[in-house]
Amino acid sequence: MCGIVAMFSKTEPIREDELQRATRTLDHRGPDGHGLWLSPARRVGLGHTRLSIIDLQTGDQPLANEDGTVHAVVNGELYDFVRLRRELEGRGHRFKTRSDSEILLHLYEDLGANALHQLRGEFALALWDDAAQVLFAARDRFGIKPLYYARHNDTLYLASEIKALLAAGVPARWDHESLLQVTQMFCFHQDRTLFEGIYQVPPGHYLWATRNQVRLIRYWDFDYPRAEAIGREPRDHAAEFRAVFDEAVRLRMHADVPVGCYLSGGLDSCATLGLAARHASAPIKAFTISFDHEDYDERAIAQEMAAHAGVDFHPIEMRRETLADHFSEALWHSETMFINAHGVAKFMLSRAVRAAGIKVVLTGEGADEILAGYPWFRRDMLLHAPPTSGRGDVHRELAILQEKNKVLDGLLIAGTEVPLLGSLGRILGFVPSWLEPFAATFSTFAQVFSPSFAEEVRGRDTYRDFLAGLDVAGQLTGRDVINQSMYTWSKIILPNYILNVLGDRMEMANSVEGRVPFLDHHVVEVARRLPISQKIHDMTEKYVLREAVRPVITDTVYRRQKHPFLAPPALLDPRSRLFELVQDTLRGPALAALPFFAPAQVRALLDSVASLETPARAAFDAPLMLILSACLLQQRFGMSAGG
Repeated sequence: MCGIVAMFSKTEPIREDELQRATRTLDHRGPDGHGLWLSPARRVGLGHTRLSIIDLQTGDQPLANEDGTVHAVVNGELYDFVRLRRELEGRGHRFKTRSDSEILLHLYEDLGANALHQLRGEFALALWDDAAQVLFAARDRFGIKPLYYARHNDTLYLASEIKALLAAGVPARWDHESLLQVTQMFCFHQDRTLFEGIYQVPPGHYLWATRNQVRLIRYWDFDYPRAEAIGREPRDHAAEFRAVFDEAVRLRMHADVPVGCYLSGGLDSCATLGLAARHASAPIKAFTISFDHEDYDERAIAQEMAAHAGVDFHPIEMRRETLADHFSEALWHSETMFINAHGVAKFMLSRAVRAAGIKVVLTGEGADEILAGYPWFRRDMLLHAPPTSGRGDVHRELAILQEKNKVLDGLLIAGTEVPLLGSLGRILGFVPSWLEPFAATFSTFAQVFSPSFAEEVRGRDTYRDFLAGLDVAGQLTGRDVINQSMYTWSKIILPNYILNVLGDRMEMANSVEGRVPFLDHHVVEVARRLPISQKIHDMTEKYVLREAVRPVITDTVYRRQKHPFLAPPALLDPRSRLFELVQDTLRGPALAALPFFAPAQVRALLDSVASLETPARAAFDAPLMLILSACLLQQRFGMSAGG
């Protein structure tokens, strides 16, 4: 994994010191190497910081093809590259390195933008085609690797992180529309950021820039089958899924450095570890977060799994004081807002992993998104799926679901009607359950908006705008409600929160590469064809995965329901430093510097929350953490008001 920068100027020559400054901002993503390339006319520049994983000796970037007409920088890992390299060499291409990244140059020479369909892995890339005078940039299918862009002073800038764009001179201003989206959906739309004028290349898209035009083009999507076409042919689904998932794990064990594994007590990481241990030539190091609150601590289950797999178990103690002390630093790396301190915990976990000498870890992210792991998908099945003969009383099943997910109180089921979602319901025919509690929380934010921001956003329909950015007719219409719900979640929460706050940004902040076998596109393309009963079977989530990996996991894990990775809420313990951080920041001058919130109303909210019993306080944790995040982002980036 690495950090990349690209600049394409329409008029003025690119300054080398500007390119250097932007690239150096990403040194944490690649401390092992640093390279720049400027075109002869200095209208194009590429920068790269390297984390050496494969081909430790000759894999430096930027890369160039045989005649120097194509130059590229790549962040990520391209699996199955050995086979592709042999095919390319058979067609006459000559390689200068032994790295996986170099296949991009030669695939592009043969196929142009269609080369993306040959790439398997996690990646973001930028490539200059001198003959065509085109800057080509792309992001992997799911958004595992970040890629941002901005146009400023007749120059197009791209980088792995926003801070690199700011270092190049792009101004830091709040994007008011994105802030509103966060208050209504806990996340912004797939192409946006919190920074005005700075955007993301959406997952599964590429950017094609000429001197006079910048276009974004989709090259991949989930393409769930229509409801009537699901699961028509009989087959052993567990065997099929295990085969493709095992291959994805095996490919991600390829490295010239040791590979470790993140391990919780959940099915996803345990399945990954169980298969990885069978492919390893020596015991794998498995790293587990241990929280100082029993409702959130999975150490005992993880330790049992580590013993079962025969791996080296490394628990990392995570106290709330530690989360408070490193909250601002983790936030700076993420460049987004937190709903919980779990991102800080992943940040500190990755730091411990790197201190243990590990550069590469396998993670379990993505399984819930492709196999309906979250409780709200089961709620959708109860409320919106066609009834089946085996289904019990819906109200009773909903009550059981709620009771089994107490840790998600306030994040699972909205307590009131949410009229804001009416437009979404009219377009889809139902409202995905994951959106309801987020939308219900908006009432908390509406109470504390500043008068000017409240007037600015009055009547805005974020949900309709969200659907306007999706191919509703091509990707949602006629699909099963569970697949629709997973699709909408995977277009906003997966890339913008899960794979950022719990993935790439917290790992690469500490120069650790996270590999995500559940988001291998071959795995996803098998999962999308599965009957819904293989995803949710008698209200058991991720059924096909449980059956596929049962031989390599413990019975405890096999029988355990989904337990979301959350840190203990900040508001649970008024004596903790994390609670003090919320109180001190939101009662201090940092809040007044924001254009979005009224300090007096926020203080009143804090006073009312402090008087509540502990369980009721926890329901306010997410909105207050978001406001805290906004204050700290303002401090770290010096963002102006924007508009």
